[in-house]
Amino acid sequence: MGLLVVPVMLSVAFGTGRVLFFDDWAPTSDPKIEALLKGEQLVPPPALPPEIFATAEVEQVRPLTKEGSRDWAVLDADFRNRLLLVYKIMKEKHGYDLALLEGYRSPERQAKLAALGNTVTLAKANQSYHQYGLAADNAFFRNGKLVISERDPWAMEGYRLYGEVAESVGLVWGGRWSFKDYGHVEYRKPGFKLPRD
Repeated sequence: MGLLVVPVMLSVAFGTGRVLFFDDWAPTSDPKIEALLKGEQLVPPPALPPEIFATAEVEQVRPLTKEGSRDWAVLDADFRNRLLLVYKIMKEKHGYDLALLEGYRSPERQAKLAALGNTVTLAKANQSYHQYGLAADNAFFRNGKLVISERDPWAMEGYRLYGEVAESVGLVWGGRWSFKDYGHVEYRKPGFKLPRD
């Protein structure tokens, strides 16, 4: 299965602080990926207990995660299938279990996260693929706990593999951006454009 090369999709406009998204990119279809996406009905993993998302360790790395939506049903169907394929490959090929931290995000929640500063997100309300069910933040699940830390060598190797797998199924990985967001993936769905201010 060939790896799609994905250019950096995010930059900050000089002097304005406005986030620019380059939406004209459309993935080249890989027949093997398309066959997998059409042939197998993938189902979301069982929901994890809410307290797993509310620990001090999670809050420190990912503020307000406990309030995030983990409802797979509200994600765009094409994106959901691609993300579930990533989960399947990461588990079966690399031995990593993934957990959905947050998928859909309301514009109000996006604004609340943006108000926490640029170490949390650079996107304001309606500037993120989360608002359209086309993005998700994910972490690893090991020994009953979420592993998000960038200081954990096991997790960082997992993020590297996760990025490769995500890109191979036509997703954009936040680990390639200047603002590193290793758990983030999004689908630049052909024909969809983020609204502009």
